[in-house]
Amino acid sequence: MKQLLLCIFAILTLPAYATPAQELSELLDEIYQYEMQVVHPIEATIRGFEASNNKLPDASEETLESYNKQFKVFLERLHRIDFKALSRTEQINYQVQEYYLLDYIDEYEIGGNMLPFTSESGFFSSLSFLPSIHQFKTEKDYQDYLSRLSQFPEYFEQQIHWLKKGIATGMTQPKAILDGLPETVANFYQMEPEKSGYYRPFTQFSNAKLSSEQQKALQDKARDIIQNKVFPSYQTLHTFLLEEYIPKAKTDISAHAWKNGKAYYQNRVSHYTTTKMTAEEIHQLGLQEVKRIRGEMQKVIEDVKFDGDLKAFIHFLRTDPQFYAKSEQELMRYAAYLSKKIDSKLPKLFSHLPRTPYGVEPVPASIAPKYTTGRYIQPNNDSEPGYYWVNTYALNERPLYALPALTLHEAVPGHHLQIALAMELEELPPVRRFGYISAFGEGWGLYSEYLGKEINFYETPYDEFGRLSYEMWRAARLVVDTGMHSQGWSRQRAIDFMLENTALSKLNIISEIDRYISWPAQALSYKIGELTIKKLRKQAEQELGDKFDVREFHKAVLEHGAIPLSILEENINLYIQKNK
Repeated sequence: MKQLLLCIFAILTLPAYATPAQELSELLDEIYQYEMQVVHPIEATIRGFEASNNKLPDASEETLESYNKQFKVFLERLHRIDFKALSRTEQINYQVQEYYLLDYIDEYEIGGNMLPFTSESGFFSSLSFLPSIHQFKTEKDYQDYLSRLSQFPEYFEQQIHWLKKGIATGMTQPKAILDGLPETVANFYQMEPEKSGYYRPFTQFSNAKLSSEQQKALQDKARDIIQNKVFPSYQTLHTFLLEEYIPKAKTDISAHAWKNGKAYYQNRVSHYTTTKMTAEEIHQLGLQEVKRIRGEMQKVIEDVKFDGDLKAFIHFLRTDPQFYAKSEQELMRYAAYLSKKIDSKLPKLFSHLPRTPYGVEPVPASIAPKYTTGRYIQPNNDSEPGYYWVNTYALNERPLYALPALTLHEAVPGHHLQIALAMELEELPPVRRFGYISAFGEGWGLYSEYLGKEINFYETPYDEFGRLSYEMWRAARLVVDTGMHSQGWSRQRAIDFMLENTALSKLNIISEIDRYISWPAQALSYKIGELTIKKLRKQAEQELGDKFDVREFHKAVLEHGAIPLSILEENINLYIQKNK
């Protein structure tokens, strides 16, 4: 009897087997904790994990190999979970996490760590955001920040190690896109320490209760570390680029020139578009879109009664002073005006708006010369805004007629609205709230430019042409990205194609082409995503008829955060069936 009772007690006290939902939830949390506490210490600071505030990422060969092994273990555990037993939301969690794990593994195994920068940014420029992401409220906050700065030499040496390995294996960025890169790096050290952006937290201590002695000690230490740790790191990289990397960089611009380059490019095409489309299919789609948009551009030329063809009209737009700001202040004021103008129209399109505001700021001068025309910078935490960045470098290359479309894309209803709403979905796991899937996010940004047409945001035919030029820009990307990386196009042929078909300035076009060369396939995500959202909206309008509500459609698109396009299609089909 005693033995029987003991057996029953043992059975009753055995741990219950976790359900598939519990397994998934625990695994997602474990992956996130690993990412924050081990892999991404800077992002951890942004997310509020303070334990790693004094650390830079470890990019050593041994460490990156260990990360890859661990991500493979996570992926294997994910695949053991019974997908069919999960709820719809849990299935999306599963698929989104799988998307990121596969990317970690693919990027490492195809040698992405040997390409730690593109034509416009990289590890050396992303570090310049450190003063913005840190909280400076205590002496420890300042010491943690200084600890990070003191680690620059080791971190830069790790990155240079990978660049040298890239030289040895042929995995380098093309020489054609490296012009101006050493000068960009030099911008980070050719100054007095007090003039460096890294010294900014020590210019005032308004948020910290520190004695004057403590403040002076921190300032002295900051000057010493910037002068003797930070600046030499940039100087070493600058010398390495000039003397070793650029002379030995590959001359072929195509991704196919890398080892296993064809497979690498198709892998990146699949990742950035979240589709199974081939490079050739995307190339042909791009040519079709270019032809369609040229027809709409011609209508604008006829509306303004311009005496000339498309080429002459584009030349007129590029050269007439009426279309360009005369000062940085004028450009920024117009961007701010457009931002407030669209804010007032959002309730017509959306039933739910984010609580997080956004500001309008110029692109930092240190990176502006080779930077894109505008960008969105998301909030670091729930006490900060997002930022719509506008490039004020070379004003004669920044047409005012393009600014309305740019504002809709980068601010609202584009990136800020989509990303802020996702961050506020507190019932979802972090991989859904903070992740970014390019086909969804950039597709939404381009779709947002189109929404401006529906609410009469474009005041003049020139504004409308600016919108069409931006749409043409994204359509031309499909052609030139696939052309250069899979069809043997030269850099000049790609530049000429963009010059012929868009109203972008030559400086913008060269910057963009170099970006596509150095960041294969990312540029494909915009048009593929936008066309998918438009297709789904047309389907919803046709099937729902009078029951279609654009505000509810937008809610159905955005309420799950950034997701692969296949999941978006499933979600919209469910939305249609629910509302029929």
